Parts: sequence; C-alpha cells; structure tokens
Amino acid sequence: MDQLLRVGLIAYGYAAKTLHAPLIDATQGLQLTAIASSRPADVIADWPDIVVKTEPDRLITHPGLDLVVIATPNDTHYPLARAALAAGKHVVIDKPFTLDLREADDLVQRAEEAGKLLSVFHNRRWDSDFLHLSQTIAAGTLGRVVEFTSRFDRFRPDVRQRWREDDVVGAGLWYDLGPHLIDQALQLFGMPEAVSADLVLRRDGAKAVDDFNVILHYKTMRAVLAASTLVHGGTPRFLAQGTQAAYSVSGLDLQEGWLKAGLRPDRAQWGVDQREATVYHSFNDAISSESLPLGQGDYAGYYAKIRDAILGLGPNPVPASEACNVMRILDLARQSAAEGRKIAVI
Repeated sequence: MDQLLRVGLIAYGYAAKTLHAPLIDATQGLQLTAIASSRPADVIADWPDIVVKTEPDRLITHPGLDLVVIATPNDTHYPLARAALAAGKHVVIDKPFTLDLREADDLVQRAEEAGKLLSVFHNRRWDSDFLHLSQTIAAGTLGRVVEFTSRFDRFRPDVRQRWREDDVVGAGLWYDLGPHLIDQALQLFGMPEAVSADLVLRRDGAKAVDDFNVILHYKTMRAVLAASTLVHGGTPRFLAQGTQAAYSVSGLDLQEGWLKAGLRPDRAQWGVDQREATVYHSFNDAISSESLPLGQGDYAGYYAKIRDAILGLGPNPVPASEACNVMRILDLARQSAAEGRKIAVI
C-alpha cells in the first residue's frame, strides 16, 4: 500500500480499546497515529509510541491526520463529528450514529459539503452468523421470509455504574444494541411500513431501558427485534421462517470476545466460527433438518473498506445515508413506546 492514511481515535473506553484500536492497527495502509483520552496513562501502557491528547479538540486539529474515529459516549457523537468535518477530516462514528435523525441528517449534509467520507461502525454486518444468514436468504433456500426474529440476550441482573446504564440521553439497551439489530434487519429486508415498540426497565434499580421488543411491520412479513439483560439462555440469535424452510442459529459471533482477549485480527483463521446453523424442512408434516457451518466473520474488513473508500478504490462500507435509516427506526420506536401505538414509517 503506497499511501498511508493516518488515523486519530477519540476515546479509549471499551469500544475504542477492544474494537477500534486493534482493527485499525491491523489494517494495511492505516496508521493509528493519535488517541485522545482522559486517561492518557492507559493509552501509553498499550500504545507507548503513539501521540496522546487529553482533549478531543486537540486531536481533531492534530496535523497530518486523515481520518478521525469517534468512539465516545453517544451524546458527544454529533458535536465531535461536526468539528472533525469542519477541520477537513474523514470521519467514522461508532454506533449509534447520533442521538436522533435530525443530528444525523445535519452531519450527512456537512460531509457532502466538505467532500469527506462519513461512515458509521455497524460492525455486526460482518458477524459470521449474519453473513451466513444473508447468504442463505439470498440463495432462496428459505423461500420468501414471512417472520424474522433477531435477539441479543444476556444475563446481567446487576445495574452497573456507567454512563450506558445511567439516566442520561443516549443511554440504555435500545441505543446500545438496537442499532445493531435494526441495521441487520434493514440490510435484509429494507425499510418497513410501520414500527411498534416496547422499551422497558425490568431490573431492580434500572435507570435506563434494559429490555426491548420492537416489531418492524412489512407488507407480507414482520421482523421482531429484541434484547434483554435478564435472559439466562436458550433463545436463538436468529430465527427466520420462510415458505420453503426455516433457519435457526444460537450463540454469538466470537470476534469481539477474541479482541477482548487480546487476539489480533491479522492472525491465521481470524473470524472462523465453529458454530453451525440449522435449516429445517417440512414435507407432509415430517420435519427434517440439516446443519450448516457458519464460516468466517470479518470485522477487520470494515476498516479495509474505509481505507479503500477514502482512496477512491471502493464504496463506503456503511454510508451515512444507511445509518440515517437506522436512526429513523430508532426514533420511531421511541415514539411508539412513548405513545403506545404503531407508528407509520413515512
């Protein structure tokens, strides 16, 4: 790779430390040049040769940076991205894009005016199970999908002291996991006709949404998106019912866990998932099944595609316009839950 793109990363919390920093560092043609963090000692311990800034604005104005990656608390995404675009940088924002569609639309306009790439890190497009499900649906194996369920459940009964679980704007499970599930559903089925949602606080002492059940209503099908912090197990990650067959897979993609354990995405066999999906067939009331290997996930592919898009060698892997559709559903679900009714997607 002849041209080296220099990357600045704002924040060094869980997402930045576990996902963004190692993925950027493992991508040929990208150089992780600077990190902004209120805990500089943590950064230096992991990246002793990197430039460390204590304030985001000082990183944004750091000379020579081509790309700024924003992995800060959700309520800071919009102002930081706005500042980075104004400084002439390409921008990647961790999900959710912004707090609402109004902010998202404004950033899209600013990026277009600046002639800069703007992308959102919807990394779960590159989960092994989602890639396999997408291929299975596209191949026509299931026929026409009539019902789709996407769940992301965990058992975390204790409310932790962190901004994601506090009573602040942009916190809660719907802002945390909702964007992943929405984005995957929109990739499979496009925009729905209507949205209905139940966003609740179930745990003792909960301050933010920790359980959701959202239905995307389509003309001939529905997609159910759900997540909870009080599920011990037993629920499939994906369940799709079609006119020809059904598809089920349980468990989670392994890449985040590997990154958390310190494994690098440039190692051999990265993303290879040993889980299997099950496809069910029914004929004359007799049910048969077959197990299919999931194959390989590819989180590292996101930043390789970002590199190529900046260099004019390929498309933006997650265009901001697609992230705006996610924000639209995120907003409509909150409206539906607040008003207790189905909301049309206009």
